Amino acid sequence: MNKYIDWLNKEGFRDFEQNIPMKELTSFQLGGPADIVLYPKGEEETIHGILTCRKYNIPYMVIGKGTNLLISDRGLEGVVIALRKDFSKIEVNGNEIYAQSGALLKDVAEKAWEHSLTGMETLHGIPGSVGGAITMNAGAYGGETKDVVSSVRALTQDGKIVEYSNQEMAFRYRRSLVEDEGLIILGATYTLKSGNQEEIREAMDDFWNRRLSKQPLDMPSAGSTFKRPTGYFAGKLIDDSGLRGLRHGGAQVSEKHCGFVVNRDSATTKDVRELIEIIQKTVYDKFGVSLETEIKVIGR
Repeated sequence: MNKYIDWLNKEGFRDFEQNIPMKELTSFQLGGPADIVLYPKGEEETIHGILTCRKYNIPYMVIGKGTNLLISDRGLEGVVIALRKDFSKIEVNGNEIYAQSGALLKDVAEKAWEHSLTGMETLHGIPGSVGGAITMNAGAYGGETKDVVSSVRALTQDGKIVEYSNQEMAFRYRRSLVEDEGLIILGATYTLKSGNQEEIREAMDDFWNRRLSKQPLDMPSAGSTFKRPTGYFAGKLIDDSGLRGLRHGGAQVSEKHCGFVVNRDSATTKDVRELIEIIQKTVYDKFGVSLETEIKVIGR
């Protein structure tokens, strides 16, 4: 690990920490330590951090709010590039909003409301960042990221900054060009429509209250654990399999919404992974349906 520090210092980086538990950087509040966590300031330093890791063959990953991640109990090798408030600018130009990838979806939606722009209401309650939402084509209540994003600014594997159109992003259910091509999202432009500010607020509050009443937002999780299987709802399959409230170690199938596995009581990542396997086997044995995880499981 010392060589990582030497290389980062050589390239002019100073704002980084060693051996940071990933539970501090993810919504699941799980995961062992990352060798290095780098906190870049702005787009230029973020790109420099990525290219530095590539230059020295340092394993790395870029994270926003960490709302869709399940990190190994043994942590992560290399450098975690954490995008926070220093990479979260939001700019409004007419009916377009440009947001850097570290900006929270909630903040983008609030900015749209401030300017009487409609289209972001269904995304308001999703607890992730712009970069994560683009990567996963995040959506809720019938709306998806692809419905409002007109273009995406990204860093390619060969170090070029490219702007992709909505169509070029190949958005589909919980996937996009990001994973296909190994892109790093720098920002996105949302094209919205003029609307009534009061109606926009009412819609945002309605979607938020629905989420609050139906989802276990009071407990650490990574959101919906499983993708929606064709023709079914994961939560209903799990409930109908008699798994509501099932505990395994410190992990539990949420009693409020069976589609969520939550960190009930100081769970380990091992607890969560084993509970997921129990759910998958039980549902398959009972209904013949394979549940695919929506969350990303990574680490040592």
